[in-house]
Amino acid sequence: MSILIKNGRVITAEQDYVGDVYIEKDKVTTIGASLKVQADKTIDASGKYLIPGGIDVHTHMDLPFGGTASSDDFETGTIAAAHGGTTCIVDFAVQSKGTSMRQALETWLRKSEGKASIDYGLHMILTELPDDWLPEMDALVKHEGITSFKMFTAYPGVFMVDDATIFKAMKRTADNGGLMCMHAENGGVIDMIVKKMLAEGKTTPNVHALSRPATAEQEATHRVIALSEMAGVPVYVVHVSSHLAMERIREARSRGLPAYGETCPQYLFLAYEDYADGSFDGAKYICSPPIRERANQEFLWKALRDDELQVVSTDHCPFCMKEGFKGLPMQKELGKSDFSKIPNGLPGVENRLHLLYEGGVVKRGWSMNRFVQLVSTAPAKLMGLFPRKGTIAVGSDADIVVWDPKRPHTISVKTHFMRVDYNPYEQMTVSGSPAVVMSRGKILFEGDKFLGKVGDGEFIRRGQYNLL
Repeated sequence: MSILIKNGRVITAEQDYVGDVYIEKDKVTTIGASLKVQADKTIDASGKYLIPGGIDVHTHMDLPFGGTASSDDFETGTIAAAHGGTTCIVDFAVQSKGTSMRQALETWLRKSEGKASIDYGLHMILTELPDDWLPEMDALVKHEGITSFKMFTAYPGVFMVDDATIFKAMKRTADNGGLMCMHAENGGVIDMIVKKMLAEGKTTPNVHALSRPATAEQEATHRVIALSEMAGVPVYVVHVSSHLAMERIREARSRGLPAYGETCPQYLFLAYEDYADGSFDGAKYICSPPIRERANQEFLWKALRDDELQVVSTDHCPFCMKEGFKGLPMQKELGKSDFSKIPNGLPGVENRLHLLYEGGVVKRGWSMNRFVQLVSTAPAKLMGLFPRKGTIAVGSDADIVVWDPKRPHTISVKTHFMRVDYNPYEQMTVSGSPAVVMSRGKILFEGDKFLGKVGDGEFIRRGQYNLL
């Protein structure tokens, strides 16, 4: 099928012009002014932006966690992503203790098979790394397109690894071309604080944030950057929540180190004050690192503007508030009497572009180029997807969003496609939203109507990172 998009304002990370885009099958084949070509379908994008589809490189679909699993699987989660203008995700396969990386990859490919409506890749979470497993890392990078690995300095006994293991993994990525992603919080100290607070009878959801101070994130961020400097490799710090951690990344970059950071909408729009009262309603805001005080937000917005943070992802990991929602088991209510048992995670994959457009472009005067850089191009480059994705160019995948700046959208659990019974941004109205969303030349959404096909999304074998 061929599609001609006419009269749109084409926005990439570097360009801004009015033109026509011609798509044949799954690729962009021609870009120009007033193209005279025959097409099976013509879309008039006058007064609208044409932007590359969003790329969310931090999601957790169907993730087992704390006795339950995230409520979106690859079917519901990717439909929701597409509704909000995201046309590619990178999710996480989990190599649990005693399980090989190969087994973890096969498990997550089974979870996703025949379900995704948009393209997707996978990172590999490492929870242990004996020396004889190192060649398996190389094989994933070279043959399977798993070119990034994630390790944790948090969650003792589940995900946390020691500094020597982190350093070993970083040194190996120096040889095989992989990228190390780090969850940076001091898990040992946090574990002690949690136990102390529970012993004192402090069990309500707001205590979660108090048990994970920003200094614990700052310390771990400094540490993983130091380890990467010793290993001579780049490091990508995920879900930066505090300005203290951000400043460690900024300082490293000022010294010329390849240190990168992402933040998430919850840290830009939500605040500790939203759940400080201790009511169980605060469970909807529980994630790790925690949502910080409102005064922290503007530091992160400025860091995004100034390229001190390079990516906005979601860490989409939704859990329902009420038992039995759409047949799901108890989720957030697992921690009704103990905050440490509340599954950590928020929904967000559907609303990332809505929120960043409103907060960045509309409210703070960002250029559309900067918006595209943060939600599509930078993640594509860092995660080995560029230029196949992350731009509008001849030869690139036809992952294109027709963004209508005059199409307001009110975020609500009543209309969202995510399989979760609340939305943390409930009733927030944003100024613009997608009019058309397409993935590899196939229209997934026109307005709020899903026209895609479950299973059309492909597993993408990613290449090596490109440094920004």
